[in-house]
Amino acid sequence: MKKVFFFLLFSIALFAQNKTISFASEKLGEKRTITLSIPASYEKNPTKTYPILVLLDGDFLVDPFQGALSYGNYWDDFPETIIIGIHQNHNDERVDDSAYDNAQGLPYEKGAAFYEFISQELLPEIEKKYRVAPFRMIAGLDTTAGYLNFFLYKEKPLFNAYIVLNPELAPLMEKRIPEQLSVLKSPVFYYLSTSDDEINQVAEPIQILNDNLKKSNNPSVNYKFDLFKSTGHYSQTLMAIPSALHQIFECYKPITSAEFDNKIALLPFGYVDYLEKKYATIEAILHLKTPIRINDFKAIEAAILKNKAYNELDQLAILADKNYPKSMLAEYELGLMYEKKEEYKKAMKRYQNASQMQEIGALNKTMMLEKYELMLSKIAPKK
Repeated sequence: MKKVFFFLLFSIALFAQNKTISFASEKLGEKRTITLSIPASYEKNPTKTYPILVLLDGDFLVDPFQGALSYGNYWDDFPETIIIGIHQNHNDERVDDSAYDNAQGLPYEKGAAFYEFISQELLPEIEKKYRVAPFRMIAGLDTTAGYLNFFLYKEKPLFNAYIVLNPELAPLMEKRIPEQLSVLKSPVFYYLSTSDDEINQVAEPIQILNDNLKKSNNPSVNYKFDLFKSTGHYSQTLMAIPSALHQIFECYKPITSAEFDNKIALLPFGYVDYLEKKYATIEAILHLKTPIRINDFKAIEAAILKNKAYNELDQLAILADKNYPKSMLAEYELGLMYEKKEEYKKAMKRYQNASQMQEIGALNKTMMLEKYELMLSKIAPKK
């Protein structure tokens, strides 16, 4: 078996920073420089897995992608992600890496070797050494953006999401990409962008590709196209990157005010079912097991109270106990249910139990004891 030499030139203690990896590739017959960014939480969460983002043109795309991902993660809109930036230090190298046969429109010579380097060497080695979720993304700009489409030319594509920024398309791609996407059965994200200040040689194939993709009705394909106005070939990238990431991670986001007002609050019932399905979708599409956020519990609680569907608080408590078994959340929800149903003795007992458990979010011991006293005051007059 051929050996792949993987040299980590950094300390494990500094995972939060970008580090340089020298990767000796037998497929390419040379060493390649890789920028590897491991999330800050990696060492603190030994069971957590992370999606992968492969960046062609890693020399200049790592920083804008990392900035967008970091900002989105701060607000919990995006998950933490392992970034793998492949350096292509000069234009000749990125052109050679992306080489294709003009007649067949398929990877050729070094372009074919570069394909095997990514699929057979780089990704397997990263996935062997790090805890990765089975969700892969890839991105590139112009030359490399066109090239990354070759990874779609399989019955089971190598990546789950394709971020195609102002691509220079190989022959027949305008037709082949829609054909490939139309028959896929597993979920795939495809993002395409360009600017209104592009040369016709690049702009026309992109427009044809967009027209063909819009005709596809495959529900497994999540497609988005952005035409940025008053931008140039390179400046459109800074607007396209967050747009693409929001498309891919839309289902990951916490419940928003608009989602609450326009979807959840309007339901006649099934509020807890909605919450469970939301997180089941995250796992099904992004392959991430994400604990239900406390704020999302509170949003569902608010919808239940708004619609006076108090019995669903019991179901919410079961879900809370499953996600946060040591916290007071489940007992609190049961206490709230009995309080709203005016079963004050039962509510008092639940609030008392909650006061002995771990605090979570805005729920604390003082609040539970105040609830206990309130329930006691409601019982006392009856005596």
